[in-house]
Amino acid sequence: MALIHCNFFSEVLGLCSSIYVVLPEPKRGNDGKLISKRKRKYPTLYLLHGRSDDHTIWQRRTSIERYVVDLNLTVVMPAVERSFYADMAHGLSYWTFVSEELPTLVRSLFPLSEKREDNFVAGLSMGGYGAFKLAMTYPDRYAAGASLSGALDIASLAKFKVPEIQEEYKRIFGNPRKIKGSQNDLFHLAEQLRGSKYSEIPLYQWCGTEDVLHWFNMRFRDHARSLGLNLTYEDGPGEHEWGAWDRQIQRVLQWLPISK
Repeated sequence: MALIHCNFFSEVLGLCSSIYVVLPEPKRGNDGKLISKRKRKYPTLYLLHGRSDDHTIWQRRTSIERYVVDLNLTVVMPAVERSFYADMAHGLSYWTFVSEELPTLVRSLFPLSEKREDNFVAGLSMGGYGAFKLAMTYPDRYAAGASLSGALDIASLAKFKVPEIQEEYKRIFGNPRKIKGSQNDLFHLAEQLRGSKYSEIPLYQWCGTEDVLHWFNMRFRDHARSLGLNLTYEDGPGEHEWGAWDRQIQRVLQWLPISK
């Protein structure tokens, strides 16, 4: 596998941004020479970071590069700061960046497939929210989405009487009371997904039973099940920490419908 540190100018954000890309290397013969150019473009996993992290964190805290070595899978890891993958009310348009500009950019730079069946999204915490937001907003673009310890119930989290949280949510979403029923509300997106052509898109959800977000994850699980969505839910011992996420990303990779 090749690990690529890619720096580029984002027109959407109006500034220089960075991504990590884990890319399969060309096959070689016993003589060390390249056998042939790859005819089929690579499937892609967009792997999203959490609220206090950046594009380097999955590479630093897990063995993601080693885990995908036999999957012929490219992993794209973007940086979105503390944006909750939203076009911020008082900040930058990270939703447009990650949903529109980023896929176009990486496909122009690397041999990545545009086919729905070859594109997947996963993330942890804030990134778990972002992964489900992408998968349920654009089920025509992604074949599956996975959330680990996701901050899935944003409308409820915004009600916490903690000044720092409320101020941050105002910067991101504007009036937090307007989250419910909006395109930033995963419960609302789940309801929209139910009646769509792609209502059977596979979703995978995991959260540790000792995680502070476990109760919120159960709320989303119950809502998705009541709608008949194609949700695989698992939980088990674990807190909001990297030991759990390193184990579970391996489970996600086993679960993804990747064509080799």
